Amino acid sequence: MNIMSRIVGWLRAGYPHGVPDQDYLPMLALLRRRLTDEEVKQVGKALRRARVIPADKIDIGVGITNVTDELPSETDMRRVAARLQKKGWPVEEWETSTQ
Repeated sequence: MNIMSRIVGWLRAGYPHGVPDQDYLPMLALLRRRLTDEEVKQVGKALRRARVIPADKIDIGVGITNVTDELPSETDMRRVAARLQKKGWPVEEWETSTQ
C-alpha cells in the first residue's frame, strides 16, 4: 500500500461522513510537504555553487523556494543548514521562531 492510499484510508476512518469545512486547513497543515533528501542536497549544492558565504536563513529559504516553488518550513531550512555544515560550508545561526 503506497503512502497516499494510507493517508486516504486514515482520513476516511477519522471522517467517515466527510471532512467538516472547519477542519480542512488544520488537516492540510498536518499534511505539509517535506523536502526529500535529494532536494536538501539540491538546495545545498545550489547555494555552494552560488558561493553564498555564509549562508543564512533567508538564503536557505530562497533556495528551497527556488527548488520547490513553495514556502520553506523551519524544519527544512534547518535540514539544509545541517547539510551545508556537514560539507564544511559556513552557516549563520538563527533563532527558532516562537510562533
